Amino acid sequence: MRGSHDRRAPRARQGGRARAILGAVPELLSSLAAPIAARLVARGDTVAVSESSTGGLIAAALLSIPGASKYFMGGGVIYTQGARRALLTLPDEAVKGIRSSTEASALINARTIRERLGTTWAIGETGAAGPTGNRYGDAAGHTCVAVVGPVERARTIETRRSDREANMWAFTRAALELLAECVSEAERRA
Repeated sequence: MRGSHDRRAPRARQGGRARAILGAVPELLSSLAAPIAARLVARGDTVAVSESSTGGLIAAALLSIPGASKYFMGGGVIYTQGARRALLTLPDEAVKGIRSSTEASALINARTIRERLGTTWAIGETGAAGPTGNRYGDAAGHTCVAVVGPVERARTIETRRSDREANMWAFTRAALELLAECVSEAERRA
């Protein structure tokens, strides 16, 4: 018999086969974001997100923390050129010579969303979650994440996996870890 402290996911029957309901996802989201969220609140800092192959998981993780409105200002899933043009209002001329799924692209998206929303920090992410690579020649499991703010840094991540969902979670973790590193560096400089 399961008690109230039992964290196992409930089970549901579908087509005669049991499948686990993803009861652990909220804990996973909050476990990814809780440490950095607490630091942002303590500093009075705010953050915005421009993400692509993570499909909104970075924002979802940051928003999973109660009181997220103290630090999360907004963002968007910038998955296509049309979204870049409309949501970031970045014209083609502004990104001329900058290929998607690069550190330069992640940086320009982060800088733009930070400027648009007037935040202390911004995260930019662009990549290829899988199961195949992207049209630019990057393999599945490739992403570039960038953080801009008092400290600016970009990083390329290669998981070498074709599992789309696993890559999305890995990219999300990498983006939040990079934000935490940048906030730590800003604290050391202060």
